[in-house]
Amino acid sequence: MGKRPDLDAMSIDEMWQLHEEISQVLSDRLTVEKRELEKRLAQLVRDKEIQSSASLVAPRERRKYPRVFPKYQNPDEPSETWSGRGKQPRWLKAALNSGHTIEEFVIESADSNKATDARGRS
Repeated sequence: MGKRPDLDAMSIDEMWQLHEEISQVLSDRLTVEKRELEKRLAQLVRDKEIQSSASLVAPRERRKYPRVFPKYQNPDEPSETWSGRGKQPRWLKAALNSGHTIEEFVIESADSNKATDARGRS
């Protein structure tokens, strides 16, 4: 930084002139910095668009899982079934807590579905 002006010795007109010069320099610098930031933002937007278009062009394929047939069924509500994978459904937990066994909820046709599925694959 250069020599600091003696503000106490300056007249009001001189200080006003200094104020206007500082304001002009500051305005110019802010304008230049704003342009640079806008250029960076535009570049980032272009990069983001390129990445998103690339992901749209080549979506990752999901791994194919074999169909899992339900093994257990709620006798009170036949549409409620469970394959035996993941968390136990609420209806099954409640029944097991009340003294029932899991074998009471086995779907009889579950074994025949497995046999049919196995024959269909070979």
